[in-house]
Amino acid sequence: MANTQETPELAITMQYIKDMSLEIPHAPQIFTKLNTQPKLNIDLNIDANKIAQNQYEVILNLRINADIENEKLFIFELAYAAGCHATIPEEQMETALFIEIPTLLFPYARQIVSSNLSEAGMPPLMLAPVDFAAVYRNKKAQESKVN
Repeated sequence: MANTQETPELAITMQYIKDMSLEIPHAPQIFTKLNTQPKLNIDLNIDANKIAQNQYEVILNLRINADIENEKLFIFELAYAAGCHATIPEEQMETALFIEIPTLLFPYARQIVSSNLSEAGMPPLMLAPVDFAAVYRNKKAQESKVN
């Protein structure tokens, strides 16, 4: 008798920039204030969508606001996505899509942020590693408070 069950698999089949925006609303005057440490606000969100059987899209959304002396230095938004093929048990799917895949995507997104800001004349910015398991637990805790 042949085994017709698929071997569990989780693989990124493609990675891409879904959307990206960089605004420096007070250029060029704001560049004179770059000797001051900017105040950063970083928002991170993860979306996952089923696009076909065993096919998913995971989107790592980053929004970074930087201010110097109560003036906007820059606003950087990035939606970095991956197409994924997954044949894993349903009870493992959510953690795979919201923890494992974003963990693999983050270094690429961090490099995109760093290089784009550098090319725009901004000071170097290297985002700290993210504990996506903690992000996932916080999201679940917030959802349980709402429900």
